[in-house]
Amino acid sequence: MNTRKALVLSMILLGGLALGGCAVNIAGPSQSHHGEPNQENQSSKFSNSDVMFAQMMIPHHQQAVDMGTLAETRASDPEVQALAAMIKSEQAPEIEQMKKWLASSNAGEHMGHDMGMDGMLSADDFAALESATGTEFDRLFVAGMIAHHEGAVEMAKMVLNSENAEAKALGEAIVDSQTSQITSLKAILKRLG
Repeated sequence: MNTRKALVLSMILLGGLALGGCAVNIAGPSQSHHGEPNQENQSSKFSNSDVMFAQMMIPHHQQAVDMGTLAETRASDPEVQALAAMIKSEQAPEIEQMKKWLASSNAGEHMGHDMGMDGMLSADDFAALESATGTEFDRLFVAGMIAHHEGAVEMAKMVLNSENAEAKALGEAIVDSQTSQITSLKAILKRLG
């Protein structure tokens, strides 16, 4: 099978998965009482990809918020504490924003099937972070958050070409913010040794 055919087949399969796993209201424009379509901007609707992105990113962001909460009482490095607070303050409102997308699309918060998300801490990794304090916590937090952010940046690329302005803007904001934070986290990790 040539590369082009494989790409087309992959896109069809992914589209089928997206449609099967996402209950999105994809009805056409509503009708006026005269039977004519309303002048509704269809680019304001969330696509199946936008919905799938939100369903994946909400738990991903939630774990980062949970990690930030741990840093409030366990981190010893002021720069780690400040960055953790920034991450938490950015991502908690984004979670609420994406929940609103899903509600407006008549989609649940869960995809209906498990899909691995890059950068997520395993249960064991999270337990190790919970039990660590001081410099040990700082190192685990920073290393874990680097991988976590790298995964989020990859996921955010799903919506960079979205026709929905809000989805596209959030994707761009995640890529910009978390790419910058990865640079800071790597510098902190190098300093911590």
